[in-house]
Amino acid sequence: MTHYDTTIPVLIAGGGACGAIAALAAHAAGAEVALLEAEARPMGSSGMSQGLIAAAGTRAQAEAGIEDSPQRFLADIMAKTKGLADPVIAHTLAHQSGPTLDWMVEALDLPWTLDRTFRPSYGNSTWRIHGWAGHGGQDMVDLLHVRLAEAGIPVLTEARLTAVDADAAGRIHGVTIARPGGASEHIGCGALVLACGGFAANPAMIAAHIPEMAAARNHGHEGSQGTALSIGAALGAASGDLGAFQGYPMLAEPHGVTVPPPLLVEGGVLVNTAGQRFADETHDIAGMVHAVLAQPDGHVWALHDARIAERLMPIPEYAQLARLGAVRPAASTPLPPAALAATLAEARAALASGQPDAFGRRWTSPPPAGDLLAIKVVGAIYHTQGGLQIDARARVVRPDGTPLPNLLAGGGAARSVSGPSSWGYLPAMGLCTAVTLGRLAGESAANPQNPAR
Repeated sequence: MTHYDTTIPVLIAGGGACGAIAALAAHAAGAEVALLEAEARPMGSSGMSQGLIAAAGTRAQAEAGIEDSPQRFLADIMAKTKGLADPVIAHTLAHQSGPTLDWMVEALDLPWTLDRTFRPSYGNSTWRIHGWAGHGGQDMVDLLHVRLAEAGIPVLTEARLTAVDADAAGRIHGVTIARPGGASEHIGCGALVLACGGFAANPAMIAAHIPEMAAARNHGHEGSQGTALSIGAALGAASGDLGAFQGYPMLAEPHGVTVPPPLLVEGGVLVNTAGQRFADETHDIAGMVHAVLAQPDGHVWALHDARIAERLMPIPEYAQLARLGAVRPAASTPLPPAALAATLAEARAALASGQPDAFGRRWTSPPPAGDLLAIKVVGAIYHTQGGLQIDARARVVRPDGTPLPNLLAGGGAARSVSGPSSWGYLPAMGLCTAVTLGRLAGESAANPQNPAR
């Protein structure tokens, strides 16, 4: 039997949004909890995100007069994934995202409101994306850690989970963590929540499960090494949708900053180096990464105008790109003016006709006009969407559906609802999964006898 330096009833691995929410939820449920974070400053994929959360039936929606419901959200998820999303996880996220968002706002005093800069698109049929105006994902992680400190929840930074100690029945008794300088510590636990991300930064796992993205840029956190997946596999856990991921077609090059999706929703277009469009920019924001990667010269240009720029300026990432000089007059780029003029003339003709254009795009906002602006962008993988199979309480399960005794997972560590690939991803579902499953995992770890919701 391993000697443990200390024992904690609920131990959480991962200090991003999922882990922090899990810790706060377990604490609120009356459990003694501690959180492990591999880095000196908590960040993870949450910190690299825009800080936006999809949630249905929230008080913020009701106050804004937006009609939404868990049933509508579930229908959107299943439509976007062609019915291939895990039905239990989809139902759980659809029904628990709203209560989770409301709990974050009311119990944790987090300043999330309905984001009206991101119109319904890419699978979300109504306004359901929530955010902290003027702030991004790292601000969210930092604020959550303020709440952890206020609650007196210990956070061990530079504490990387390396192994678990489990018996033949799969019950975890403790973990081993690596500390600075090569030291190791052994911590006992009553339950373990894996919130340590997916595997987007693990080249071997990407090559095995998502080979089409093996050569793509990784814009996810470098700590996403598949730790949770490896630990779960060793314990006999099931996994699902390991080919699923969030790709993104607009990572500013060379700045490494995400160009916000509303650039396209508001009428912007993507053109290749020949000045030609190559896809319906409003159909599939994640799956469009494939079309971008297939273009010559390894990059494309996000084309917009002053009208669109004005709509985007309140979004922190766009304001940052403007400060960095990434937003350039299209006339200063190598794009051929005659080809651009022809491309935009075709778009304007489609708008005037009221019919879809040659790529199937239905124009609801006018295409760029006047003095054009351009941002050089590349396609990248942001995070994986497959992971450990869980039930409605965020318990990790075996292939036969029975739960492991005391292992839970959320965020990138768990299977999400993008279906088997990239085309099923809905905007803001990454953080929806993180906070919703984080809350459920924390509550389940604190009260293991509670029935499923």
